[in-house]
Amino acid sequence: MNIGKTLFGAALLLLTASPAMAAEKVYVYNWTEYIPQAVIDDFTKETGIEVVYTTYDSNETMYAKVKLAQQEGYDVVVPSTYFVSKMSREGLLQGLDHSQLPNARGLDAKMLDKPFDRGNVYSVPFMWGSTGIGVNAKEIDPATVTSWKDLWNPAYKGKVLLQDDLREVFHMALKLQGRSSNTTDPKEIEAAYGLLKELMPNVLLFNSDSPRLPYLAGEVSIGMIWNGEAWMAAEENEDIRYIYPKEGANLWVDSFVIPKSARNVKNGHAFINYMLKAEVAAQCVAQNGYATTVLAALPLLDEKVRTSPTIFPPPETVAAGEFQLDVGDALATYQRYWELLRAGN
Repeated sequence: MNIGKTLFGAALLLLTASPAMAAEKVYVYNWTEYIPQAVIDDFTKETGIEVVYTTYDSNETMYAKVKLAQQEGYDVVVPSTYFVSKMSREGLLQGLDHSQLPNARGLDAKMLDKPFDRGNVYSVPFMWGSTGIGVNAKEIDPATVTSWKDLWNPAYKGKVLLQDDLREVFHMALKLQGRSSNTTDPKEIEAAYGLLKELMPNVLLFNSDSPRLPYLAGEVSIGMIWNGEAWMAAEENEDIRYIYPKEGANLWVDSFVIPKSARNVKNGHAFINYMLKAEVAAQCVAQNGYATTVLAALPLLDEKVRTSPTIFPPPETVAAGEFQLDVGDALATYQRYWELLRAGN
């Protein structure tokens, strides 16, 4: 046997195999600041799969990007509530292989089989939360703020932050008018637009990227905010408080899905399954302040986190809120009035 030739061949095999091994990737498109970097790093260490991670600040941005990709697209994206049904209806998603997602067996049954994805054919819920009112207690007494209507108070001219999300903003006005935030009635949507126009003098900015930052910077003292952003803000400044409006908060579920255009379907399933591990889910809750659907993660949380009503609202608060649903063709009506509102018309 020619040992030198054999060793050379083995070395050559290693060199040619290494790029293939290094090429194992999963392309993840997710909300800003939603997964701790340590979690991503640990996933790569455990699986050898590199995470190519990019972020967005709205469902609309995510949807437009996924729709453009005919092939070689993202492997995992995280749409909110009704966008799952919208994207599946339009053929943008592929059904999940639940045999590759054994950790999904431990999910909270209350967050499964929702109207936006009966039977969880296309999605598994990751985290859920609410959109309510953020207040800087140093500037405004939180006891005086109980309703979405309080944002219309003339005393808050130029001090209000709104989410940069048309359905969430219309949710406020529709609930104040006694309507469902999932209405498809053009007249009700137009009436909500009229009420929102009256609010605009109070609005300083729209922000769905990191809405806690304007509160922490002192730019705004009241407005809309996600509960997790309020939690993170309060960790830095205890004066930032989160209030559930009496008309009902906007509730949502963020779910993992795999687009039809995914390039690494198996790796996408591996990433989703990893994120549903109890210790991983607990890390995410502790950092971003949103409620997990992984029941086994709850005992792993510190008592301060586990008992926080900002993160885990009481049942009556959930009952008063409303989850977003797909409004179908009526979305175009919302979009038209949203553009008018943003343009100051």
